[in-house]
Amino acid sequence: MKAFIILGSRNPKGQTASAAEALIEGLKSGTVQAEKVFLPQKSIGRCRQCNDDGWGICLGEGRCMIDDDFPFLVDKIRQSDIVVFATPVYFADLSESMKAFLDRLRRTTMHDKGKQGIARKAALGICVAGGGGGGAPACSFNLQKILNTCGFNVVDMVEIRRQNLDMKLKILKSTGQWLAKT
Repeated sequence: MKAFIILGSRNPKGQTASAAEALIEGLKSGTVQAEKVFLPQKSIGRCRQCNDDGWGICLGEGRCMIDDDFPFLVDKIRQSDIVVFATPVYFADLSESMKAFLDRLRRTTMHDKGKQGIARKAALGICVAGGGGGGAPACSFNLQKILNTCGFNVVDMVEIRRQNLDMKLKILKSTGQWLAKT
């Protein structure tokens, strides 16, 4: 089994990375191969809403015309059995890099060709809030809504606050072990 973990954080030692590592530790209790990528280290342009209707070839062909790392990441998603979307929470929402990536993925999956290898694929969301942590539920809601629109089978959404990080890391490790068995 292959897991692809997409992090919307730029900090490889931060709370979002720690959450992803806990999940990976659990996944590796089985025979899962896990690969992770930090979106801010990739070239991901924001959607240009190419034509006057606000669409482009994404709607007609299920792909994006912007020449960057987006197609490479979509191929990684298609080659995986489960995809994890881990994002820090900024202003009760996804990080800017995660939002840019998912805005384009959501548009390409409006076409059947864009949904190929994505529809019904297992996905897990992780939203990590610093500060008071009150934005995690809103971020989780937004992430799940986008993943559902793309056609993923969302198996879990994990909301984390800075205050409960230690407990949630244990839960993520257990979630990884559970996923490795299914």
